[in-house]
Amino acid sequence: MEAKFQTFLILLAVLAGTALAARRFNVAPAILLMLAGVGLAFVPGMPPVELPPELVLLMVLPPLIYSASVAMSWREFRNNLRPIVLLAVGAVIFTAAMVATATHYLIGLPWTIGFLLGAIVAPPDVVAPLAIARRLHMPRRLLVILEGEGLANDATALILYRFALAAIMVGHFSLPTAIGEFALIVAGEIAFGIGVGWLSLRIRKRSRDPQVELTLSLITPYVSYWLPEHVGGSGVIATVACGLYVSWNGPLWISSATRLQGIFFWDLIIYLIEGILFLLTGFQMRELYEKSKAFPLDEILIVTALVMVVIIVARFAWLFPATYLPRMLSKSLRKRDPSPPWQWPFTLAFTGVRGAVSLAAALALPFTLPSGEAFPYRDLILFVAFAVIFITLIGVGLTLPPVVRWLGVADAGRHEHVAEHQAEISARRQALEAALKSLDAMTEQKDLSDEVVKLLRARHEIRANQLPDSLDAGRHDVSAAGTALTRELIAAERKFIHVLLRDGEITDETRRRIERDLDLEEASLANREYQDGPL
Repeated sequence: MEAKFQTFLILLAVLAGTALAARRFNVAPAILLMLAGVGLAFVPGMPPVELPPELVLLMVLPPLIYSASVAMSWREFRNNLRPIVLLAVGAVIFTAAMVATATHYLIGLPWTIGFLLGAIVAPPDVVAPLAIARRLHMPRRLLVILEGEGLANDATALILYRFALAAIMVGHFSLPTAIGEFALIVAGEIAFGIGVGWLSLRIRKRSRDPQVELTLSLITPYVSYWLPEHVGGSGVIATVACGLYVSWNGPLWISSATRLQGIFFWDLIIYLIEGILFLLTGFQMRELYEKSKAFPLDEILIVTALVMVVIIVARFAWLFPATYLPRMLSKSLRKRDPSPPWQWPFTLAFTGVRGAVSLAAALALPFTLPSGEAFPYRDLILFVAFAVIFITLIGVGLTLPPVVRWLGVADAGRHEHVAEHQAEISARRQALEAALKSLDAMTEQKDLSDEVVKLLRARHEIRANQLPDSLDAGRHDVSAAGTALTRELIAAERKFIHVLLRDGEITDETRRRIERDLDLEEASLANREYQDGPL
């Protein structure tokens, strides 16, 4: 037990150090984390770290999916539902079918094994490509489509995975039955997820305690995931539906104290889960290396190369027709949503990174069939799945930034980013104007003293003056200088409060209350910084 805890501490230390290195060299953290995991796996004396499939599918996946769903806008998800479904359902099924066809006719794998392998490697991951894409300031719609695809495609892949696995274990497969079950699973999980989200918000509203609410928020994704998964579904669709419901209705039900604490709480949870998950994924290289010795090297390389080519070609072959063909066939769609430039579908097709869900699905394969025979091609599937994850993560992670710049997609995203900030400034000003009208109405309706009205108007004027008139260079420099000076003043207050505490003039409790106000003000400064990040 002590050795396992020491290994866990080593992983945390490597996670923190790798994150600092990734920021220093401007590289996606997922890439360095996976490479660090591979390196640690071969360190002499390092105990092997297994990645139990149930840990990923039942413990790790629910909070990752739920957090991404809550962070996503239901309105944007709904407005982009057509391309998201085409990718999350159509592209996954198409890719799995292409992998099965290629491995059957070119290598001789059985159809059921080919479909099983295809279901494992078909769904792109959402974590790594989105982290890279956001830093590149890609257009908002591309980010929404990528995020929506990453949320929903795991459900399609896991359902296909279960169908293929059942066909191998039982020995037969019925397409009409599978289609009916798929439709029933989707409808049932959407209804269940919305119900869990509705119930969760009402229980949290009644608790009126941030700690209790955060505990309930942590339980919510497991409730929405585990029950559908237990009865034969995927659990993913229910968790996505639950998260989107909470995202849309939560602001009216969740208190400000819970929301402030929840941001930091969930950021830390997701940071640790994602980081350790990529480290442990790299750790599997040691075990897979030992198992690969049972196969001829040329067989492993041929299967891996074939699967890599198929999943890349299949994504491009699906995305361009899925983007332009519906518009060619529908005049109303063409008028409502004009065709995007070819660079947009090319960028979406290029971001096909596979992640830990693919590896977990491969690890979850049983060791034996019901007859007692060894599960066919299990170790080969494991190695191919890891190789696909490793190659796509490193390859796309390192080449996506120059490709996005070469295509000019970042320029469109930068202009969109500026327009979004302008809209935000306008919305903040309009909200302040609405608050000022409310203050005028309260002044007339209630017997307020002049001191109270003067204090409220001063607060309003301070907040209004903090907003820049525009995002031009001059105003940006003034705003940045004011922010920097405000931070220096806050630091001076902190030092003085520490002196008062040291001299015994205030208690620790008083110091904490004052520091909380300073912390909130400093966080507000960071939230109001209107500047574009480096591309």
